[in-house]
Amino acid sequence: MAAPYAPPPSTLYNRTPQSLYADRETMTAETTPDAVREALESYVDPYLGESLGAASAVEEVRVGAGIEARIVLGYPVGGYQAQLQQALSAHLASRGIPDALRLDLRSNIKAHAVQRNLKPLGEIANVVAVASGKGGVGKSTVAVNLALAWAAQGARVGLLDADIYGPSQPIMLGLAGERPTSPDGKKLKPLSAHGVSAMSIGFLVDEQQPMVWRGPMVTQALTQLLSETNWGPLDYLVVDMPPGTGDIQLTLAQRVPVAGAVIVTTPQDIALADARKGLKMFDKVAVPVLGVVENMSIHVCSNCGHAEHIFGAGGGTRMAAEYGVRLLGELPLDARIREETDAGHPTVVAEPDSPRAHAYFEMARNAAGALAMRARDRSALFPKIVIEES
Repeated sequence: MAAPYAPPPSTLYNRTPQSLYADRETMTAETTPDAVREALESYVDPYLGESLGAASAVEEVRVGAGIEARIVLGYPVGGYQAQLQQALSAHLASRGIPDALRLDLRSNIKAHAVQRNLKPLGEIANVVAVASGKGGVGKSTVAVNLALAWAAQGARVGLLDADIYGPSQPIMLGLAGERPTSPDGKKLKPLSAHGVSAMSIGFLVDEQQPMVWRGPMVTQALTQLLSETNWGPLDYLVVDMPPGTGDIQLTLAQRVPVAGAVIVTTPQDIALADARKGLKMFDKVAVPVLGVVENMSIHVCSNCGHAEHIFGAGGGTRMAAEYGVRLLGELPLDARIREETDAGHPTVVAEPDSPRAHAYFEMARNAAGALAMRARDRSALFPKIVIEES
């Protein structure tokens, strides 16, 4: 007769209720605030590109009937709560902490360092230049959607159209024909559209009037638009730069305190060659490049769904790797993007839940994350020395 089955000691079949309760106590004891904090701090945020611990983002952890954690990030977090909570819950579970997580996600956008010989502009925390080495790559479309995406994600945003010869932001924002006012007679009040404050030479001149100005007049006009506009407190001022790398662009990069630049290109080699010049221009004037945006990256046929890289593939990725910067996004070539901007309702406000808008939101969060990792402006911490005659 076969011997009766006896479960091995390692299984739970022959464990006493007391031993099971002891195991449960041991598991609970491991879910301490310190253990949870350590696990959370080891999570690498995809937009920062580093751990929450390195970014000092874990502000508070509580353990009770579940886990409560307060995370504070240096970029706009609107729309990110559910995604991050799911990722952190999975990360905690992988570290043996399966308890339910309640996430309190907040944003704290700081001013970041600019060129050494310049100081940040008053209440404007960060000036971000959107540039390209040549025209025709969709730089203005990227700039307006970047500004609108940051605003939708919870930031205070302004947009300066620095293209004196071909201002396009009045049309893209649906503000064509509008004129700014000056309530105090000293500074202009910017116009507002979709939650973004905007200023452009296009608001001040007739739409069909050509700007036949030489370089010094252009740079003076831009300096005035920037400094003589009452922007109010802003987290980001997006500057839609003129195309090219000539005297105007160089002067702007030297006079305007820029916290970071975004380079826009298309995948083909001829656009990449000019985009490299734009990147090197910012490097010469000590403006950090936050990353590269590959516009018109892929086209998906609206009839059959066939995807095709009309202008080539991988150019932005190669350029980003070559210069050690981030690829911030690969944006689609879609007729609806053109239609939406022409109508004054760019993609991120016209169809915010669409896949094409998602690409802009991801690009915006990547750019803000790259900026958040830069050195902060410390000038406010130092006392101002004033010499007076006695």
